[in-house]
Amino acid sequence: MRPGGLFLFGIAFGVLAVGCGRAPGYPPNPMMRPTQIGDFATLYSRNCAACHGSNGRNGAAIDLANPEYQALVDDAALRKWISGGMPGTEMTAFAQSEGGMLTAAQIDALVAGMRKQWWRPNAFGGLTPPPYAQPANGDSAHGQQVYVDRCAHCHQAQYQDITSPGYLALVSDQALRSIIIAGRPDIGQMDWRMERGPAGVAGQLSSNSSSEFVHPLSAQDVTDIVAYLDRLRNASSTAQKTNTAPALSGQTGR
Repeated sequence: MRPGGLFLFGIAFGVLAVGCGRAPGYPPNPMMRPTQIGDFATLYSRNCAACHGSNGRNGAAIDLANPEYQALVDDAALRKWISGGMPGTEMTAFAQSEGGMLTAAQIDALVAGMRKQWWRPNAFGGLTPPPYAQPANGDSAHGQQVYVDRCAHCHQAQYQDITSPGYLALVSDQALRSIIIAGRPDIGQMDWRMERGPAGVAGQLSSNSSSEFVHPLSAQDVTDIVAYLDRLRNASSTAQKTNTAPALSGQTGR
């Protein structure tokens, strides 16, 4: 082969050697696998934002950007709910060990990111909130009275009726407790202190409202309100089963 031909052959071989690793339109670098994603923003937007809101608020689920919620719940509880889901709610398991898509490192990144973005010192203004975990020995009768006295003026008139079977079917006792204690400032829900939020926040009580409470709920009040709502949920579930019983019994023997 002539020298010129050898030169052209070398150029062609070099081009093929460089280009054979990817077809036209193929990205220059291999795409990152889902399990390799480690930054909080991407993990949150892909796994959490649909329910908890794009910025941790104004979603269908609890307000994660609420500093009071971040101060109330510890890292272990956050990992538990993200990993295994929260029974009694639409919160599903995300950990690979539980059938989800996230690695343990990714769940740790979510927890660390929430703390960095939304945790604030002295979120409770120096007061000690009721404990996070919901006990199993609440007094539902007392809880009903506290609910009527302290909650019903909003939840049966201006805001969501949280005693409705449809709502209670989607929220667990622990989630109810978290919302009662920490509130939901994104929708104007006051915390356990029953104090008015910052002026101008959407959903807050109007300045001329007489339905303002400044005496905080006690830990027992919170426990008993949740016990009352749980009683309503169970009663609704029993009623639904009773109403469907004739139709089910009519199919017996088919």
